[in-house]
Amino acid sequence: MSTLDIAVVGSGYMGGGIAQVLALAGHTVRIADVSAEIAASNRARLIAETEQFVADGLFPADAVARVDAHLSAAASIEEAVATADFIEEAVPEKIEIKHATLRRISEAARPDAVIGSNTSTILIESLAEAVTRPERFLGVHFSNPAPFIPGVELIPHPTTNEHAIEVGEAVVAATGKQSARVTDSTGFVLNRLQYALFEEATKIADEGIATPDDIDTIVRTTFGFRLPFFGPFAIADMAGLDVYAFCFESLQTRWPERFATPPSLQQHVDAGELGTKSGAGYLDVPADRAPELVAYRNKAYVAMQKLLDELGPAPIH
Repeated sequence: MSTLDIAVVGSGYMGGGIAQVLALAGHTVRIADVSAEIAASNRARLIAETEQFVADGLFPADAVARVDAHLSAAASIEEAVATADFIEEAVPEKIEIKHATLRRISEAARPDAVIGSNTSTILIESLAEAVTRPERFLGVHFSNPAPFIPGVELIPHPTTNEHAIEVGEAVVAATGKQSARVTDSTGFVLNRLQYALFEEATKIADEGIATPDDIDTIVRTTFGFRLPFFGPFAIADMAGLDVYAFCFESLQTRWPERFATPPSLQQHVDAGELGTKSGAGYLDVPADRAPELVAYRNKAYVAMQKLLDELGPAPIH
């Protein structure tokens, strides 16, 4: 895509990181905050962080020059958004603050500017109440740390138009990240999954089954090891949906409601759609591609282990 004029409103840790990668991608980016002084201070911080990322080999050698050339601090929200093609709101996760900020953005922005919100939990339809011409508004949810996590949730609300979604997709793609469209729903996808896992992990720890440290070890070294390459449906298909159904039945001996067999899983099993071994499942991977998939999986896991050996353990202890 051609470069855009972009404003990021809220230049703290998340907003600053988003602005940083957008500037690195060659867009003209202005950051704004509650005062000109804070915006200027955060710009200086982002330049210093970029220097460190280059020194650590995390950003390309010319990143400092690129970010310095494309990133500026505005004196106000109004100044930042006045000419912007795309505006990303990244202020604190309180609906009152977001509503007040989105009203200011709407009043000062061009009528055709696309407006995104980095909210991680608030319904986009609720935020849209504060946006003039809400059809140009959607969620564009980067993850922490924004410079390095490659996935972004795109969340249209019921009246978001296709143009706004396409602009959001193009902005994300220009940074080298991957976007996924998500229906507007509390928690969206990322946090519903992340918090469901955390809730179950705390129950296991509270029951004394394993310590938090040992639970983390199990997650990192077993199913978590697969997650950089495959999502839960691909993992289930490769394991065998009939196997998953048997495991749900076993879990139901203690937790009949919490681990009730998902209706869609039972439907696949009843239809003989057992995953990759049958050529049909959640993802319908043809059976003749199973050997290729297994070869990729094995190569990916060995490469991941080599990377972990190279990096060494995380400095947690």
